[in-house]
Amino acid sequence: MDVPVALRGAIEALLFVSDEPVTVQRVAKILEETEADVARALDSIAEEYRAGERGFQLREIAGGWRLYTHPAYHERVESYVLSWDTRRLSQAALEALAVIAYHQPVSRSGVNAVRGVNSEGVISSLVEKGLVREVGRDRNQGNAVLFGTTKTFLEKFGLRDINELPPLEEFSPDPQTERAIRERLGALDGSCLDDSPDASAADESVDSGEVPEFDPGAWVTDKVDLPPQGSSEDVPDGPGEA
Repeated sequence: MDVPVALRGAIEALLFVSDEPVTVQRVAKILEETEADVARALDSIAEEYRAGERGFQLREIAGGWRLYTHPAYHERVESYVLSWDTRRLSQAALEALAVIAYHQPVSRSGVNAVRGVNSEGVISSLVEKGLVREVGRDRNQGNAVLFGTTKTFLEKFGLRDINELPPLEEFSPDPQTERAIRERLGALDGSCLDDSPDASAADESVDSGEVPEFDPGAWVTDKVDLPPQGSSEDVPDGPGEA
């Protein structure tokens, strides 16, 4: 499709100044164009960038469109500027985030049961960073708060939705580990955990130094999907990229 020069320029300008994915509906409203024309233009621009081997890409992420640097040049870009990435999350934070991402909606005691330690501190930090949010209550656990991931989580990890998380089969634990995880998940009353202040204080901070590669499969065995983003159960987006 040949995109009119004026429409192309306007769309590129909006994408350039946006710090979060921009929806087709929002672009169409701002530019006073039809959603169909904007959608076709975005697809065409994205394909042009791919074919032209540009240093950046236009990608559809978390229900919207956003410009990203090309993966082929990430090492060069990284040497120039330190971007937000998983290395700024501690091992404890990655573990808790993995449990929530793959087992959502899940309560604090559910996260504790999988990790085997008190996770209150890291969950609070993940909420502050906008990666995790409250999605409901569990009446079977005394109205305990249930947590799930946010649109910010999708943006940071480059996912359209949680269905694009790597299949857990790729991280399958050995039978003994899987059995231990299932036993912990069955102990959601937290009776097997150390909830003392010392245990909570010992839990690592989210903002530590470098950590091992994100390995969600080592912590959970099932995935539960949340309602689609943008549903009535959704909440406002978290903060933009740091």
